[in-house]
Amino acid sequence: MSGFRIESDSLGEVEIPQAAYWGVHTARALENFRISGVSAASHPHLVRAMAAVKHAAAMANEEVGALEPRKARAIAEACAEIERGRYHEEFVVDVVQGGAGTSTNMNANEVIANLALQRLGCARGQYDVLHPLDDVNRCQSTNDVYPTALKIAVSAAFADLSVELGLLSEAFTAKGREFRHVVKVGRTQLQDAVPMTLGQEFAAFGVTLAEDTARIAETLPLLAETNLGATAVGTGVTAAPGYAQAAVRHLRALTGLDLKAASDLVEATSDTGVFLQASGVLKRTAVKLSKICSDLRLLSSGPQSGLGEINLPPRQAGSSIMPGKVNPVIPELVNQIAFATAGADVAITMAADNGQLQLNAFEPLIGHLLLQHIAWLTRGCVTLRTLCVVGITANEERLARQAAGSVGVVTALIPRIGYAAAAEAARQALATGADVLDVVVDSGLLDRDSAEQLLRAGV
Repeated sequence: MSGFRIESDSLGEVEIPQAAYWGVHTARALENFRISGVSAASHPHLVRAMAAVKHAAAMANEEVGALEPRKARAIAEACAEIERGRYHEEFVVDVVQGGAGTSTNMNANEVIANLALQRLGCARGQYDVLHPLDDVNRCQSTNDVYPTALKIAVSAAFADLSVELGLLSEAFTAKGREFRHVVKVGRTQLQDAVPMTLGQEFAAFGVTLAEDTARIAETLPLLAETNLGATAVGTGVTAAPGYAQAAVRHLRALTGLDLKAASDLVEATSDTGVFLQASGVLKRTAVKLSKICSDLRLLSSGPQSGLGEINLPPRQAGSSIMPGKVNPVIPELVNQIAFATAGADVAITMAADNGQLQLNAFEPLIGHLLLQHIAWLTRGCVTLRTLCVVGITANEERLARQAAGSVGVVTALIPRIGYAAAAEAARQALATGADVLDVVVDSGLLDRDSAEQLLRAGV
């Protein structure tokens, strides 16, 4: 299909590519917002959520008599196609936009309207038959549609992250079992502390990530509160009687989420606290994962002149000038995802703070950053698990030598010989280069069997 059709708005006429399902309002946004080069289609969860909201609205409007059944069915069928993943490429507006998400909502209205017109046997742009605003957007405003869709999209994205975070936690736990017999020196402030096992260290990584899946789960009920039916500022102006309750009920059925109407729609329309909560949980997860990756890089450092306790799977040549060098590129990747996520949290905080009066105009940025960084972190978890964690091996001989020669093991002997005697034994071992156990035995503080039994008990 070639050529153009003419569509108009209050600002005048615009040529629209005949093949496009979007229309004049989307065209205006394409002119105005040439910023990121990233379209709404890059967030499939959001596109599907927008379609689900429009789907529920059409069903509710038919139910309360605000939309004739023929139109409602055509709109619902068009939405269902988008929910199944079709026509996402038609969501072309930039994710960074003014207008509180109006351009994304207009884009959705126009695409759905033209898909519905196609089902009715009409040409694209034949809005006298079925209109993007009068019909698809009936009883709605961007101000209740966009935040509702965003909450649904973030919930779906968090579900994806939770799955991958759980699998990564299990991978670390499995390594914990694999390394449970490998004794090493534990460190505090980067200094030798007390003996432990490499298995304990890796098992702890698994536990800390499992805790974050629980924190994500705690956020989901907050995302289930919707202001759908609030329209512009929460008063429900232009919404038909009974529409709000029907729309939430239909949306709950379409999404499978336990959605509920906010108790105060004015408050729910202006408040972005749930997105702050979601961003904070996301940052927590990212920072904890980054800390683990920093530990992996440190534990694998060297490999000859560093700690060299573990080996990460070699993924690619590490230098264009130093032959044989292999870098910890996968943990480095995840570190950078975490840095970006922490930065996004600052931007989300500023956006939430500056949403004046009855609406937050900056929800497009909030939504984009949340969805982008949930997706990045989800893919980071997959990459870290499959390309790094499952292939980690332990340098057992090196670890055994370090554990045997470390003065930190003397801490385990304190219950029998006391702090002062243990400190003196450590001092002598460091001064002479002797094994601390030899110093303890030679000093008559303990026999070797008793000392070794205490050490084993300490790990």
